[in-house]
Amino acid sequence: MTATAPAPAPSPGTKADDERLVKTSPLRKLMGRPELGSVVGAVAVFLFFAIFADSFVRAASLSTVLYASSTIGIMAVPVALLMIGGEFDLSAGVMVTSSALISSMLSYQLTVNVWVGVLVSLVVTLGIGVFNGVMLTRTDPPSFIITLGTFLMLTGMNLGFTKLISGTVSTKSIADMQGFSSAKDVFASTFTIGGVDFKITILWWLALVVVATWILLRTRVGNWIYAVGGGEMAARAVGVPVNKTKIGLYMGVAFGAWISGQHLLFSFDVVQSGEGVGNELIYIIAAVIGGCLITGGYGSAVGAAVGALIFGMVSKGIVFAEWNPDWFKFFLGVMLLLATLLNHWVRKRAEVTK
Repeated sequence: MTATAPAPAPSPGTKADDERLVKTSPLRKLMGRPELGSVVGAVAVFLFFAIFADSFVRAASLSTVLYASSTIGIMAVPVALLMIGGEFDLSAGVMVTSSALISSMLSYQLTVNVWVGVLVSLVVTLGIGVFNGVMLTRTDPPSFIITLGTFLMLTGMNLGFTKLISGTVSTKSIADMQGFSSAKDVFASTFTIGGVDFKITILWWLALVVVATWILLRTRVGNWIYAVGGGEMAARAVGVPVNKTKIGLYMGVAFGAWISGQHLLFSFDVVQSGEGVGNELIYIIAAVIGGCLITGGYGSAVGAAVGALIFGMVSKGIVFAEWNPDWFKFFLGVMLLLATLLNHWVRKRAEVTK
């Protein structure tokens, strides 16, 4: 009897040894997407409120839902990128208010064109992001402690400076100042499609999603973000500029806060100094519902956008269904737990099918 010799093992470096050349089915690719769970959840929430609230599916109602989602999504997207990089920013909520206060008070007190205040606010807000990033990379405390300190400082400064300058807890109206109308067109205007009015924040939101997705999937910086979140020491070992990456991520959150702050200002003419407290948790919740892991290294900008959409649908769907709004936080908690469990199941299935 003649024995058949076993086939020789492929040598390292050949096509059979390169995982990148192994064909992957579309189903496996889909199961590996971090936003899959949130998309399923969004469809379920939409169908739920479409059944129990007749007015929910009207065009005007959907416009309201998209607006509510965009105000969260503008911040949820950069917060998601930061979480993918393995960090948090608890100052994100009050930073929005700080950005608006700087624009308003500077323009009013110096009697200058509103755009001067807007640009100065951009510089200062980005500076806060740099401060958070530098403090994190140059000291030992975790981002939770660093940004908690920034949160407390900004909260106190927002109230203290507002009362010191204006004598009240809100700013003076700048609606009649030069440059206000053009700035409102950029940050708080309304456009009409098919007879339905939409807020420009929806366009800002979509633009941020596109840019963030391009960064994550098509640039070297995106690889750095995932690497830093997956393991900082391993990322340093392969030459990833960890410190610069983290500082850049905090600046991204600051940029989102600047956009949101300007929208807040030019929507209402005045700003209340106590606004924004607690919103940082909403941004984090939207990112987690969208598939981001608390531990970092996993998630997507699209998922965070879908998480914000779920938040908007729940918050407005309860109103359209004429339910007691006191139950909103309960529904939000249920959505958070279900999304977390679903995302965990999706990741496990993705690992099994690899």
